[in-house]
Amino acid sequence: MQYRIEVTIGLKDGMLDPAAATIKKALEHLGYPTDSLQMQKKFIIDLNEASSDEAYGKVDEMCKRLLANPVIHNYNIVIEESV
Repeated sequence: MQYRIEVTIGLKDGMLDPAAATIKKALEHLGYPTDSLQMQKKFIIDLNEASSDEAYGKVDEMCKRLLANPVIHNYNIVIEESV
């Protein structure tokens, strides 16, 4: 079965994000004040696996081994069947 998986990776609470802080400051200078701003990465992965559980397991392993640093990142995996 073909699956489309979306992986969203962001920093854990309390981790400093200098890039987001810089963008937040720039937005304020342009007249767009914000209460907070966060940056996240999003990966879209297409996989052919026997089940959604197998697809989830494979993508979870990808996150742990390469896509995310479990010390500083949280990640969320969403799986949909592709047609």
